[in-house]
Amino acid sequence: MSAPLTLLHRDDHLVAVHKPAGLLVHRTALARGEREFLLQQLRDQLGQRVYPVHRLDRPTSGVMVFALSPEVATLLAAAFSERRVAKRYLAVVRGVGPEQARLDYALREEDGRRPKAEMPALAAVTEVRRLDSVELPVRVDRYPQARYSLMEALPLTGRRHQIRRHLSRRGYPIIGDAKHGKRNHNRFFKEQLGCQRLLLAAVGLAFDHPADGRPLRLTCGLEPTMAGLLERFGWAGHLPVNQAQFGESTSDAAPAP
Repeated sequence: MSAPLTLLHRDDHLVAVHKPAGLLVHRTALARGEREFLLQQLRDQLGQRVYPVHRLDRPTSGVMVFALSPEVATLLAAAFSERRVAKRYLAVVRGVGPEQARLDYALREEDGRRPKAEMPALAAVTEVRRLDSVELPVRVDRYPQARYSLMEALPLTGRRHQIRRHLSRRGYPIIGDAKHGKRNHNRFFKEQLGCQRLLLAAVGLAFDHPADGRPLRLTCGLEPTMAGLLERFGWAGHLPVNQAQFGESTSDAAPAP
């Protein structure tokens, strides 16, 4: 039996939960052999039906919101699709990432049904900021030292794998990304640092509550593997905590770290 999911917030209208890395949100034809899904686990844990309103990639951990009624699901889904939700992610990347940058690269959808070249290129924007960096005295690539950065990413659009693809295209692939990352760095983290997962986590959401309009700000802590890595690299000051707060307007600000 799986361990109980960590609830970040629950009221009569919605619930926010920490999705573990590697767990699918719901059943899909692309993962027919899977038996565990976040949607079913949360439903069973709460003893009531829940309704998904946004997505999070399987290897990504972090905060997810579910509605507790079809009416609230419609309101929340509209908030996400209309970009009225501020999202904040943390990622560990190869190299010394930019101090601050706006990544504005159109992306073709990756739906798995048609060749990507046949898909239309859609506008995609991600704002990134380097929070910290580290240099290790090991040769992983062609250099005698290996450098890594902790990046904050604020996606302003919601394309599939947007943060992963944008950072990789800029030259700073996320560690643990098997599709868009660098194999030798992924292998170093797995074999030498005991870190096998994608080092990308959704740590914040901010939106107006669908029932009364009050701004709700959610933050989500990291799983032990990723949190331990940040501590090892001297980045503990950037560790987020589980928290739910009603407060100031969310219209122009991302969730606080």
